[in-house]
Amino acid sequence: MRLLIAMSALLLCVPFLLGFEIWQLVMSERYLGIAQIERDSDPRTLGLGEGTAFFWSMGIFFSLAWSLAMLSQHPGRAQALCMLAITVIGYSLRRSSDLRWVLVILTFEGAIRVGMLISLVGMVWRRL
Repeated sequence: MRLLIAMSALLLCVPFLLGFEIWQLVMSERYLGIAQIERDSDPRTLGLGEGTAFFWSMGIFFSLAWSLAMLSQHPGRAQALCMLAITVIGYSLRRSSDLRWVLVILTFEGAIRVGMLISLVGMVWRRL
């Protein structure tokens, strides 16, 4: 019971992070999707709203802080480490890729992070 209480604060954030990851995949498709590629438009000129930019940036920072905090927890450390690793690898690949491949990399990156979050939820569910 004591382990569950210590972990609960960080684990309560998992549904919000899962929602953020799915929202991020949808927004990536909107700004970097096939329709944008076919029009040959630069996503930086589409005018991302201030509110959207704020929540997107804060979501990324919160996800990073949460992953770093989860490294101190024994159950969930592997998922957090995998999420951090895939973020670093994905970022380095996106920086060196053509705009057409950024959406593909973001999709794989997001799918792996969603998978790690679902794995974490399943692990906690089994421990209850």
